[in-house]
Amino acid sequence: MAEKTKEKEYTVEEKLKSLYELQTLHSEIDRIKTLRGELPLEVEDLEAEVTGLQTRIEKFEEAINASRKDITSYNEEIHVAKNKIERYKTQLDEVRNNHEFDKLNKEIEFQDLSIQALEKKIREANNIINRRNDELTVCRENLEDRSKLLEEKKSELAGIIAETKQDEEKIREKVKKVEEQIEPRLLQAFKRIRKNARNGLAVVYIQRDACGGCFNRIPPQRQLDIKMHKKIIVCEYCGRIMVDPELAGVTE
Repeated sequence: MAEKTKEKEYTVEEKLKSLYELQTLHSEIDRIKTLRGELPLEVEDLEAEVTGLQTRIEKFEEAINASRKDITSYNEEIHVAKNKIERYKTQLDEVRNNHEFDKLNKEIEFQDLSIQALEKKIREANNIINRRNDELTVCRENLEDRSKLLEEKKSELAGIIAETKQDEEKIREKVKKVEEQIEPRLLQAFKRIRKNARNGLAVVYIQRDACGGCFNRIPPQRQLDIKMHKKIIVCEYCGRIMVDPELAGVTE
């Protein structure tokens, strides 16, 4: 039975070198993202704005169509009421007593009031249509303007992505290879520190006797411990992993 392949064990110095290399690669990816600037967020905001305007336009159109249907319905009711008035007026010529006469006059009066109420509703519906049409015009103008701007921003972003995509893909491939050399627990710690760091720096080297991340002074003994590469040391102020300049390939 074949022996189980033993995983390679890395020294603390090798681990620190891998972590620093990983940080360097991520910093390069961050630099590429910075070239894109705020464009991705601008595109996202414009897409949301365009969708919102389209939704408003649909609602305005629905409101206009509903008001037009109401107007049609009101006109039909008015037509029915006028026919009734004509019929009641014809019946007035045939009444035989005051009771019938009063009853028909009340019906005519009621239909007249109904017509007035319906005509008022028609005026109100027309006012709604006019207001919605004005709002619709403004929304359509805004939609046209924002859509043009969105296409411009998308085109600009696509151009920048096209220029940097190949470089970013190469760096990400290197990131995968380096991550394979780092134990999962240490890799998770690196990612956690990097996520919480304001500038994305999880691994920094000593600069002028201070932490390269938060710039707080590091005591001489602690600097010596960092240079010895006996254990992984983090800054007591900001929690970043620290390496000495020599390991980072930096000449002070």
